[in-house]
Amino acid sequence: MLLTMVLLSVLPASAQTQTEAILALVRKSAEDWNRGDLKAYMQSYEKSGETTFVGAEVSRGTDAVLARYLRAYPDGERMGKTTFSALHVRPLSGDLAIVTGRYTLIRRQEWGGDKTGLFTLVVRKTRLGWRVIHDQTNSECGPRSELQRQ
Repeated sequence: MLLTMVLLSVLPASAQTQTEAILALVRKSAEDWNRGDLKAYMQSYEKSGETTFVGAEVSRGTDAVLARYLRAYPDGERMGKTTFSALHVRPLSGDLAIVTGRYTLIRRQEWGGDKTGLFTLVVRKTRLGWRVIHDQTNSECGPRSELQRQ
């Protein structure tokens, strides 16, 4: 009985630690983006042929995801500056979680202008720490979403 009570009291702290580590990954990726460093930004993704990015197109594999980013954002100025908000982590297990949130990208009009939208990340705990294994990012078009109103 005592062991059960001890284990139950530890679980919430463990989930909190997991959430904090995942949010640190997401925040670091924004810092890397804002420095214009796509190679550092891509370190938040698991290096795998199975890593997936879904946006206007589907890219499979870390190299294909990086190539997609390089086509869309060939230099730091065109990358602009991003912020993430409305972040929510939903742990699925000790080594898997879903992150939802909103991104806002600020950049000059000549490079596409400002952009905002929603994203869903599936992250997995690896020997290198938490890494994105699936990223679905959509630009917002239409009325404000429910997530934005939060």
